[in-house]
Amino acid sequence: MNLGLFLLIKPFASVEEQLKATKEMGFTCADITDTNAGGSMLGTAGFSPTVSLDDNPYDIKRLFDKYGIKISTICAHANLLDPSKPSKFSTSEIMKAVRVAAAIGVKDVITTEGEPTTEWGHKLDFEQRTFIIAEKLCEPVKMAADYGVRILLENHGPITDTIDGLARVFGLLDDAPALGLNFDTGNTWLGGTDPVEVAKRFKDKIHHIHWKDLGEDWLPKRGKQFGAGFSTIALGDGIIDIKGVCEVLKDQNIENSTLEIIGEPQLLKKSVDYLKSCGI
Repeated sequence: MNLGLFLLIKPFASVEEQLKATKEMGFTCADITDTNAGGSMLGTAGFSPTVSLDDNPYDIKRLFDKYGIKISTICAHANLLDPSKPSKFSTSEIMKAVRVAAAIGVKDVITTEGEPTTEWGHKLDFEQRTFIIAEKLCEPVKMAADYGVRILLENHGPITDTIDGLARVFGLLDDAPALGLNFDTGNTWLGGTDPVEVAKRFKDKIHHIHWKDLGEDWLPKRGKQFGAGFSTIALGDGIIDIKGVCEVLKDQNIENSTLEIIGEPQLLKKSVDYLKSCGI
């Protein structure tokens, strides 16, 4: 399994600066972490590691190739539980990400539902939430199949952080082969679910992993917060059963994964060494 980085290593730095740092630390793959439709003021000025979905995909690939970094996935995290509107990152942007991925040979596009931010979104019940997620993903999943790309739901919201929620969304979309799971160890635990049980239940659908461990200071937030952007500790130093997850997934032939850890390079090295000791 390849271990790569999430390209948010340096604050207020461009994609190229993130790639330089990735190479200096000895990693050879990374996610496209942030995407935008059209132009980004901060991205253009070099203050944000964002990639435009309207750019020439081959320019993006050439930039990664310049530093010898393989693109593991394209992250297109969406807002799927609030009403659709042009300013919300949603179905159309996910479809653009599929086209970009297909053009430059990236197999997986990662998305998720996020947390609702409107009163309307908060009032939806379980059945309504799972339906609206599936409806907004229906066309992107069909397109992904035609382009030979997969859409991977990440555990990062009130539905995808649960086993029942994931199962219902997959079922509503007929367990399409072009729809899988980007398994986030930290988010799953934080949302209130046992990561080992998620790994067991969906191991055949897991095609990419975001690795992070969380410490005891996160316990008061468990079941109340959905999604933690990063961990600030090395894998194995927290209270999540990373070793148990590795036992389930180490023989699953998952090609790529990402360390979502910020801090000094030794935290990343220690995490790599820990995963190796667990058979990854």
